[in-house]
Formats: sequence, C-alpha cells, structure tokens
Amino acid sequence: MELIGRKLAAAVIAAGMLGGCVPDAATVNTRIEEPAPQPKLFEGAYAARADGKYQLPAIPTERVPVQYQRQSVAYTSNEPPGTIVINPRERVLYFITGEDTAIRYGIAVGKEGFQWSGTAVVANRRHWPTWTPPPEMIERKPELARWEKGQPGGPTNPLGARALYLETNGRDYGYRIHGTPEWNSIGHNASSGCIRMINQDVIDLFERVPDGAKVVVMTQDGKMPTGLTLPPPPPKKAKPVTMAAAPARPAPAIPSGLTNLPMLSPYGAPAAVTPAVTPSAGEETTPPAEGPATEAQPAPAEPLAEEPLAVPAPEPVPLPDAPILPPPADAATAPAAEPATGSL
Repeated sequence: MELIGRKLAAAVIAAGMLGGCVPDAATVNTRIEEPAPQPKLFEGAYAARADGKYQLPAIPTERVPVQYQRQSVAYTSNEPPGTIVINPRERVLYFITGEDTAIRYGIAVGKEGFQWSGTAVVANRRHWPTWTPPPEMIERKPELARWEKGQPGGPTNPLGARALYLETNGRDYGYRIHGTPEWNSIGHNASSGCIRMINQDVIDLFERVPDGAKVVVMTQDGKMPTGLTLPPPPPKKAKPVTMAAAPARPAPAIPSGLTNLPMLSPYGAPAAVTPAVTPSAGEETTPPAEGPATEAQPAPAEPLAEEPLAVPAPEPVPLPDAPILPPPADAATAPAAEPATGSL
C-alpha cells in the first residue's frame, strides 16, 4: 500500500509540472507593447543660416512653445510615408516618415471664417516665391494694391523662403503651405486659409516632401475629412449710387426793349447815350475835304455776348397838348409868320 501511495503522489506531482509548461491562451494572443518613443527635438533647427542670397535670422526658441518646435514624434496613421497631415485644432503639421512615426512642425492656420478642410496634392514648389494678393484681400486691405502685380521674393515677403502650392481635383483654390517672417504667429489662427511655418521649418519640409504628395487637412474638431469644405465667400459690397447732377437752370428771359429799365435788367441801368447833333437852320456844315476815296472800314466784330449790350433809350414822344410847329424855313424865302390867334 505504501508503494502504491508513493506512485500516486509522484504522478500528481508530474501532472502539475506538465501543466505548468502549457501556455495560457490569453498569454499567447497578447502582444507585448513597447513604450512609445519620446518626442525628440532637432538640435540647432532654428539657428541663423544663409539661404541663397538671403540671410535667415535665428529664431528665439525660448519664445516658441515646445509643442510647436520641430521634433520626431510617435504618430499612428493609415496614410503612407510622405503624406502631410494637418491638424488645425492643435495647429501642427505631421510629415509621416514611417509606421507610427512622423516629424511634427508648429504652424499657423486660418482665422475665423477662413478655415477649410479636405484633401489636396502638392502641385508645385517654389524657392522664395512671388506673392500676389488676391482681389478680395486688396478689397479688405487697400494698402496692398501696390502689390497687385506681385511682390518679389525676399525676407519680408509673406510667403517666406518656400511655398508648396496645393490643388484639389486639379483646381487651385489659392491655398499654400509656406514660410513666414512672422514666426511669432505660429500656434495661432492668423492666416487667410494658408498654412504658415517658420522659415527654417518650411525649408526642411520642402526638402523632404515629393512632388504630388498627398495633403490631408483635418476638420476643426480634429477629425479626418469626408470631402472638401471651403469657407463661405465674403459678402459683396454694394456699389455706391451715383446721383445725377441737376440740370442748370437757364437765366430768366428779359423781353427786348426793357433791359434799359434797372428794375428788370439783371445788369443794372444802361449807360447814357448821347444823341447825334443836328445842325440848326442857317448853320453851314463843312463838306469833307476832297481826296482819294477810301473804302468804308467794316465795324469791328462785336465780342461774343457775355452780357447784353445796352439799348439806347427811345426818343421822347411829344405830348398831345403841345403846339405843333412847322420846321423853320430859309430866312430869305420864307414868308413872315402870322401872329397866333389862339391861346394855350
């Protein structure tokens, strides 16, 4: 009996040891999770540097929040490497470099009323691009009219050192990923819909992104877009109404012959006209001296009427009760006058 008990105990112990070698199903199906890599800043990313004929100043990193500085981060996405994903809510841009990894840049996005979401492709890339403000922007800021033909590239150009031109379904809606001299706008809603980057960052992205790369702009609540959503068009300003000028009122017509009356003439009393002297009876007139006949010179042309000429006063009309006397006759042939028989 003792022997049988010993064999039974040994069998129980062996079964226990064998059971310990069988792995648990839950243990087999569980993946050992590795800790996510910690964000790693790029050393010297914002130092001063020369870029062609221009000099980029250093960026004071102590004034740029750490989350908006260029760094390698863990990022899970269904998009392939080389894709750009923009999160306007967090105001960051991800350039996917591999499985669950990306480079993250701080950005500035559109102001209220200028946000958009959707997918696009990088259709073109430019070094130190020319900036041409659209008519809508010139209407909002008339001082930009001096650049309606384009502002040449340079350190003060709003597009900065590089620009990636975006298109959706073959159409350019005017959106760009570009640098900016206003580095302190990074982390804010400050643009008219474009994606701003620090100049040193946009140069780094420009050298990494290929032509035709896919760009995904997430919605304002941080979700993947389901289509293209554009901001509403700005309201059109009403054109000013031009009032027609009132027609000029003509000067009042003054009947001819009455302009010599001061109360009716708009030019006052006319100048006095001296009547011509008529020789009296018996008074000889001196004939003109004989000489070569001369053509009568035409009277000088009167000037254009700027004001009506004075009309001579009418000759006085004799009163009806005044005696009418015949014209005087020659003293040698006229009969002696008879005395008047009537009285006044």
